[in-house]
Amino acid sequence: MYGLCGCCWALRPRYKRLVDNIFPENPEDGLVKANMEKLTFFALSAPEKLDRIAAYLSERLTRELNRHRYGYVCIAMEAMEQLLLACHCQSINLLVESFLSTLRQLLEADRPHLHILATSSFVKFANIEEDTPSYHRSYDFFVSRFSQMCHSDHEDPETQIRIRVSGIRGLQGVVRKTVDDELQVNIWEPRHMEQIVPALLVNLQQSDSSSGSPAEQTEVCFRELLGRAAYGHINNAIKPVLMHLDSHGLWEGRGFAVRCFQIIMFSIQSQHSHLVIQQLLGHLDANSRSSASVRAGIVEVLSEAAVIEATGSVGPTVLEVFNTLLRQLRQSVDYQLTGYYDNAGKYKTTSSQEKTLQDAVIKTIGSFANTLPVYQRSEVMLFIMGKIPVPGIYPALGSPNAGFEGSRMIQVMLLKSLLQVSERYESSNLLSALPSSFLEPLLSFTLMEDPEIRLLVLSILTSLIDRRHNAKKLLPLSGTFDVSELDLKEDRCSRQDNLFMRKHAQRLYRHVYLACKEDSERRHYQALFVLLAVLSVELVNEEVLVDLIQLVLALQELALSNQMSLSVFSRCSLHALCAASLNLLSQLGPPPLLHQYVAQVIESRHKEALYLLPEHILCDEPRLPEDELKVEEALMFNQSEMCKALAGSSYSTHSDRLNIPYTPQLSDEDRLSRRKSIVDTVSLQMDSDFQFSSDPPQKPQTEQITFETLKNTIEDRGPVEEEERRRRMQVMERFQTAPFEEIAAHCGSRISLLYSKLDQVFDLIIRPPPSPSGPSPRRSTPLYEMTFPDLCVY
Repeated sequence: MYGLCGCCWALRPRYKRLVDNIFPENPEDGLVKANMEKLTFFALSAPEKLDRIAAYLSERLTRELNRHRYGYVCIAMEAMEQLLLACHCQSINLLVESFLSTLRQLLEADRPHLHILATSSFVKFANIEEDTPSYHRSYDFFVSRFSQMCHSDHEDPETQIRIRVSGIRGLQGVVRKTVDDELQVNIWEPRHMEQIVPALLVNLQQSDSSSGSPAEQTEVCFRELLGRAAYGHINNAIKPVLMHLDSHGLWEGRGFAVRCFQIIMFSIQSQHSHLVIQQLLGHLDANSRSSASVRAGIVEVLSEAAVIEATGSVGPTVLEVFNTLLRQLRQSVDYQLTGYYDNAGKYKTTSSQEKTLQDAVIKTIGSFANTLPVYQRSEVMLFIMGKIPVPGIYPALGSPNAGFEGSRMIQVMLLKSLLQVSERYESSNLLSALPSSFLEPLLSFTLMEDPEIRLLVLSILTSLIDRRHNAKKLLPLSGTFDVSELDLKEDRCSRQDNLFMRKHAQRLYRHVYLACKEDSERRHYQALFVLLAVLSVELVNEEVLVDLIQLVLALQELALSNQMSLSVFSRCSLHALCAASLNLLSQLGPPPLLHQYVAQVIESRHKEALYLLPEHILCDEPRLPEDELKVEEALMFNQSEMCKALAGSSYSTHSDRLNIPYTPQLSDEDRLSRRKSIVDTVSLQMDSDFQFSSDPPQKPQTEQITFETLKNTIEDRGPVEEEERRRRMQVMERFQTAPFEEIAAHCGSRISLLYSKLDQVFDLIIRPPPSPSGPSPRRSTPLYEMTFPDLCVY
């Protein structure tokens, strides 16, 4: 019967006759539209026949494909597309299996135009919304084939572009068809992402981004893919990107890697952006043994991603971000000192490469900090300060092989990071911006011998205090500038600012004074002036202004003193600093007489001693005196004259302080700050412990203190300091050379001694006083040794 039907066309089923009628005699004439309408009407009238119609169309297409009659192949595909678009959503599943199997045959052929035809049909199918779920479809073949088309290397450039664009559009269709349907294949699985993402990135690397090019189509597809990614899919989508950049060495170029992650950050949902940051941070840790250029590329991508992420959040582990970056800084310092970026010593690195990386890390820390709210920036600054090797504290510094130079480099790098954070830190309350836990260790660095560290600290202090951004307007220095022309932004000092000055003003003045006792460069004196000027503009009131004048007069006396071994340049710079500071202070509210007096002294210097003015000494070519520096009385700012100028005004109630010489007292913190390294600090602490543990307890001796006693003590201070220095050097050498077991045993013995002393103290506290009637009764059990019933314990 089957053979009979094949011979007698009229006896064939109607659906086959309708299908055969849509094919013309000449394939160039195209689809017979009238017969196609009949076939469509029949399919809609009898939807149960759809699977047979689709199967016969697929059979017919396979036959024409085997006979290389590609015109009829195109007609069959067009017919299947029209049937797909015409069918209702409930019955489309009857067509899909035959349709997909037909597309597989076309994609497996060796003709590029058939690949393009199949891709175009699949895209049309992907745009159809289905209401009926399908449990048995598989798109694995299409993911693999479309990804392969994206890597096409056809010899004809135009054909290659068409194939790649078709592959990209095919992947886009797969994503649209599967990403929103939980019953479909999970396109976010690693095995699919590892094919899709590299295929897209290969085309994204092309320089041609014109309309219709593979790069332009790839960017559209990549953005759509990432825009549909949910929270649990971000990691699977980002990991292939990192692997592709690693395998092709694209971190070093930086341009493509930055562009790639800019697309990612702009495409994903903002609440998921911190997942990308965490992936990059983990990848940076994984590449800690890679070359400096690779690490610098990853860090630069992090910096750009942080800027884009400003509208979102860094995530729940804010401090972990900065901890990772600071750890990279410490590792970079180790690599720079050793010259190798691996433990085996096989792979060399250079100082310039590591410095490039360090600059990138510092920039990234600033970028991340700028995305945070003000209160979190305060926490970040405290966190960074806690990582800096501060004198008097001994934090973990990473590699113990870094030594003194490594510690200094880490201090510089972390202070630069702190400066990046503080430059854009804006707070209306200095008590919260500069708490004691942050200000005290920061000020301790102003007394260190490294000039770069001192300059960084002055810059950090200035950026935190300068809330109205007046610092840039105060340079270049001049002794005759007019405040009204500088357009300085002033405001009334708030109550919190007054509390800050009452609490920390003397500490700030003391460190400024002590910093001036060291020979410094031009930049330091400029930074000192800017700091004093910012203090004057931001926090000035009557009491603060008089205190600043007293400090400036003390700096003038310091420049005139013969006891300090300051160079001629430093002395002239101090005189110039005093002139510029008093010129500013005299225009911020005091009576006009004070400004007239200051201007008179500056005018005398213009005539007789230009080297005492900032514009002539703090410049590129400083003008120094030809002979020994001698400052006449008329060229100095006289204390009594300034008191007269303030008399009769509201400042007169505080002007009596000018008659008292400014003598800052060194605190323990300042003495510790003079140590060059952490080991020196530890040696000082251990030195005091040695004295405490070795000397037996003695009774206090009273001695009459006279003027001669004080005089002799001052004169004999030199040998005592030399003895202390020698003893510290001995202890430091012991801690550097002694075995770890010996040091640990010594520390353990001190702990035992401490416990014994505590026991003695407890015994003295608990022991009852002696009774006058006779021996004391038996001592009762101490309270801390009693055992109470459970019901009595609350």
